[in-house]
Amino acid sequence: MTIEETLRRLTELIEELDAEQRRAVEEDLTEDELALFDLLKKEDLGKAARERIKQASGDLLASIRERLKELDRFWEKEQTKADVKIFILNKIYANLPTPPFTPEENEAVAADVYTHVWQQAVRGEFAMAA
Repeated sequence: MTIEETLRRLTELIEELDAEQRRAVEEDLTEDELALFDLLKKEDLGKAARERIKQASGDLLASIRERLKELDRFWEKEQTKADVKIFILNKIYANLPTPPFTPEENEAVAADVYTHVWQQAVRGEFAMAA
């Protein structure tokens, strides 16, 4: 196969992807990582901070998945819901750069991430992705 043919096929594949899939490819993230990245990022980030947020998205996703493997239907019990909320908040504080993120922003982001994880888990989508 020639380079031209490979490039043509790659171009066709990219055109077939939907907008979110394209964004994931452009950002070099999985679709699940991109969802978290969108929750974590803020406007006007420098390149280094943006890359750190991308890395944090992948690390956070992997950590949450590992934690949820230990919990059965965490959303049904107040204790396990609180455990997951605290787990996410701790990971956010550990992974988001300060500055530009303030403690208040960390808490708001953690709440958004928890809501996303809860919604995905209740629908069975979060557990299925590995």
